[in-house]
Amino acid sequence: MTDFAPRVATRTGQHGRVDHRQEGKVVTTPAFVDAHVHATATGLALTGLDLHGCRSLADLLGRVEAFARSGRGRVVLGTGWDDTGWPERRPPTCQELDRAAYGGAVYLARVDVHSAVVSSALLAAAPEARSAEGFDDGGHVRLEAHHVVRRAAYAGITSDQRRVAQRATRARAAALGIGSLQEMSGPEVAGRVDLEALLYLAATEPGPAVLAYWGELGGFDVVTDLGLAGAGGDLFCDGSFGSHTAALGTPYTDAPTSGHLRYADEHVADHVRQATAAGIQAGFHVIGDAAIDQVVRAVELVATELGLDAVRAAGHRLEHAEMPRPEHISSMARLGMLASVQPAFDAAWGGPEAMYAQRLGAGRAAALNPLAAYAAAGVPLALGSDAPVTPLDPWGGVAAAVAHRTPGSGLTVEQALHAATVGGWYAARTADPGSHATWDCPTHAELVERALAGEPARCLRTVVAGQVVHDVEGEVTA
Repeated sequence: MTDFAPRVATRTGQHGRVDHRQEGKVVTTPAFVDAHVHATATGLALTGLDLHGCRSLADLLGRVEAFARSGRGRVVLGTGWDDTGWPERRPPTCQELDRAAYGGAVYLARVDVHSAVVSSALLAAAPEARSAEGFDDGGHVRLEAHHVVRRAAYAGITSDQRRVAQRATRARAAALGIGSLQEMSGPEVAGRVDLEALLYLAATEPGPAVLAYWGELGGFDVVTDLGLAGAGGDLFCDGSFGSHTAALGTPYTDAPTSGHLRYADEHVADHVRQATAAGIQAGFHVIGDAAIDQVVRAVELVATELGLDAVRAAGHRLEHAEMPRPEHISSMARLGMLASVQPAFDAAWGGPEAMYAQRLGAGRAAALNPLAAYAAAGVPLALGSDAPVTPLDPWGGVAAAVAHRTPGSGLTVEQALHAATVGGWYAARTADPGSHATWDCPTHAELVERALAGEPARCLRTVVAGQVVHDVEGEVTA
């Protein structure tokens, strides 16, 4: 466990003198690590069309129309809509988006970013989507069709737009006490040009450290060329529950499908084999039990071929890993695998009547995201947001991990804080260069109490590798 014990500092006035008008104490803790982020998409939501708060189809269409009017003909990029709670219970059609955007190109990712709705103009720019798996004439695209239109939509982003978005993400993270972001990139996420721009920004401008992954089968040349943390991250073995694309052992409750495994077993095993032999950490996006089973079996196979020690040394990781069976957890612990998890998913979609239960039934839904079982088995955990799927919110993630919607599945406060800080560095197989955050709170106990109550303290300063990357002027001594 990490020593999360805080340091206590005096709050000061602008010139370093104690300001008796605000006299009190502040608490300094390790900075957070967000173990799963998409920086550009998050920044585009922060600076543009964020649809997380939409309460209805009509609300969404109104926001699209307003954004299109101010967009000067640019592609309308939005993310965060979730129709499961809307009165209409359906996403917009292609024709509705055409009218709302005055015929312009529109790409609106569902909240899980594993399906999207698109306009006719965007489909015209990506005609190959019509013959890809997951296409429908109504404009709701999934699977390969979704990847095709996503690439077309993001191709229209200018370098200035990208830079503004990435800066916005890093600034928001620093203001929240996050000292490191683990970027999950890949050819179908944002692409190499986007990743290179982010790495350059991180190397030349103050902000949270960026540890990057590349999600492409066999994409080891990119990992080596760019000095990345690993070959994986969002290497999509399946999709999501919300889009009915997470791969399940038995069908969904509300749809006649079991989801979709994207790769053949031998391709997954070959990726793990090559990564292990090269001493590179492999990683996979897996949500359903069938997807987790596929990857764990692949790592087991490679362990018999190259040796258990070689596999354990690589520290292969799973992203999300929401629906493991007990045997998966046991195998992960024995194989030295890590779990990068998002407690905010449970807060958003867990419980007896929310999206998980709608898709899977209450019984299977209650077994999702078994954080306590991972911890008890000795599987190292790192907490992330998957922003923009859920917002950058480290204290919210800690609170969700502790207050799990399924009794007995949550972490202790100490476990959650460890997973949100040191656990992230450990998952990326690197050391914290020295990062901490200072909070507007008099005691450690109150700091945690406020976070668990949903009223986290304000971050006054964030320091990464000895450099101040966020500072509320005049509040804290050096």
